Amino acid sequence: MNLKQEVGGLIGADRVSDDPEVIAALAGDMSFVPSRSPDLLAKPKGAKDIQGIVAWANQANVPLVPVSSGAPHSRGDTVPSVGGVVVDLSGMNEILRINRKNRVAVIETGVTFSQLIPELKKEGLRLNLPLAPRANKSVLASGLEREPVIIPRHHWDAADPLLCLEVVFGTGEVFQTGEASGPGGLQGQWQIGGAQKFPLGPHQVDYHKLIQGAQGTIGIATWASIKCELYPVIDKLYFLSDTRLERLIEVAYRLIRLDLGDEVFLLNNFTLASLLAPNREGIDKLVRTLPPWILVFTVCGYNRHPEEKVDYQEKDLFEITQKEGLTPGQSLGEVKAEVLLRVIRNASPEPYWKLRYGGENYELFFITTLNRVESFIPALREMAVQENYPASQIGIYIQPVVQGTSCHLGFDFPCPQGDAREKARIRGLIEKASLAFQKQGAFFSRPYGSWAQMVYSQNTEFVNAMKRVKGVFDPKNILNPGKLCF
Repeated sequence: MNLKQEVGGLIGADRVSDDPEVIAALAGDMSFVPSRSPDLLAKPKGAKDIQGIVAWANQANVPLVPVSSGAPHSRGDTVPSVGGVVVDLSGMNEILRINRKNRVAVIETGVTFSQLIPELKKEGLRLNLPLAPRANKSVLASGLEREPVIIPRHHWDAADPLLCLEVVFGTGEVFQTGEASGPGGLQGQWQIGGAQKFPLGPHQVDYHKLIQGAQGTIGIATWASIKCELYPVIDKLYFLSDTRLERLIEVAYRLIRLDLGDEVFLLNNFTLASLLAPNREGIDKLVRTLPPWILVFTVCGYNRHPEEKVDYQEKDLFEITQKEGLTPGQSLGEVKAEVLLRVIRNASPEPYWKLRYGGENYELFFITTLNRVESFIPALREMAVQENYPASQIGIYIQPVVQGTSCHLGFDFPCPQGDAREKARIRGLIEKASLAFQKQGAFFSRPYGSWAQMVYSQNTEFVNAMKRVKGVFDPKNILNPGKLCF
């Protein structure tokens, strides 16, 4: 019996494929991770299917690579390191529950942003979103990857907005984390008022944090509860722009410290143009009309006295900004606030905004603090000049996270589709900058691709501890081997 017949016998022959075109599409992505073809694609229907595949993989010693988002992928975590079976979870896409009272949604792994956002809005809820996420990106995967979200005042913990999980560990055991670990299953817990809102535990271990950031090496998630927020009754978006980033950072610090505004983030003119313009020509044209740096923030009013809330926030915001000699506005040249507000409250339309300039895009991102951002940007631009990469075409996105205690600093490098020489140039620039920035104190909390070796080679004791944890939950190392330090 061959591999296809074995897996087909577990989940159904119509849910497995070894078609050469299908396999070739899974062999690589838009990253620098070397291509490697899997042997098979499997599409389970639910937790029982996944449990069966994991049990079989342990016996057959076959690696499994979980995937839940649609293509294109860009970070190397879904490219097999040693072949095996790609477990495609995109068909597990049921929204199990939306609970407005407790502001939580329970969703299967394959539910995408384009699917969930409108359903939440019908219930008067919204997600704390990443910046204009891909339409076919899995909401659960985004939470597992700890992608930065754009409302820092609602970002209380690095794990937010992910709450409880059901996961099939590498041992084949099914496990629920946090409040969901109680008896009765989801239906039984809902009947007695449970909402899967409390993520900690069971007992003294926060198991969801073992799964987050693990790139599918510890377990395969089947569903999760996601924290939601109320949808505003009134909302206004403001721009604050300057030639100097320093003053905008100071304003961002004060806004977050005083708990003012909802969405708060900073970006350069190239990133803003990429969000709004449909193609390379439009981006180039728009960039010429924009100032170098832009701070975006919103003020929102909810069900109770929305006008009063917006009014006092606006007064405070204008007072803060005017002390810095800056004036907020609801337009920035031809860019209107209502247009950008629509963009950041939804999934990105096609083409995805990071792919509009060159067709491909490569990323460099890490965690730092707002007051240190300016030490990285000039250094990167200088390295770009040395590598003959146009610094004016680097997108820069600064997102305060966890109540502004730190921030995500991201750089995007557009690349013409299929241009191997330009891709190699960008790779050299990113690897050079990554090493330099790590020495500067950049925290690579999401170590994709070559960053894993860079990060883990610095801390032997931590790696040994991680390997012991891996040995508990995936003792035969069948889940996405080769992605972290195991």
